[in-house]
Amino acid sequence: MTINAILQARAGAKCELCSAEQALTAYQVPHSPAQNDDHSAALCATCLGQLEQPDTTVVNHWRCLGDSMWSQVPAVQVLAWRQLKYLIGQGEVWAQDLLDMMYMEEETKSWAEAGVSAEDDDSVATLDSNGAVLQEGDAVTLIKDLEVKGGGFTAKRGTLVKGIRLTNNPLHIEGKVNGVQIVLVAAYLKKA
Repeated sequence: MTINAILQARAGAKCELCSAEQALTAYQVPHSPAQNDDHSAALCATCLGQLEQPDTTVVNHWRCLGDSMWSQVPAVQVLAWRQLKYLIGQGEVWAQDLLDMMYMEEETKSWAEAGVSAEDDDSVATLDSNGAVLQEGDAVTLIKDLEVKGGGFTAKRGTLVKGIRLTNNPLHIEGKVNGVQIVLVAAYLKKA
């Protein structure tokens, strides 16, 4: 049996990412440890085209990852994880929410991470509410009152936070408010 036939049977003649019922193509997942059906996925032309040419990405098409990320097929999990990482880099908050819920075995996660270079992670800038790039050590001002969970206080609008630290999530920063180190959403801040 060919890889294409195996994938067609496994996928039930549906795209393994978006479940579209159209002509499917066997897609060898990049940076795979082997070249077989376990390291490939059956994809529709839409998913395949957007994976191969990220500049053509239609964000709403990828909301399907909320379902496909739960696949038991490691190749599908890897593709879902990588696409969610890409969408997070495009500023899609919902993609971060999905990625936070996603579970993968260590071996599968290592495979997924092998396809994402370190420079891709570094190229995603942390932006304030006005779109200004935030840097480590900057001072920011809160633009709305924020209830500090577990802190027992509300950080008031207009509060200056000095010497911020960037996190591995471009949507958040760390800073001290009322002497307490907290994580703040960058969208609720403006560069001072």
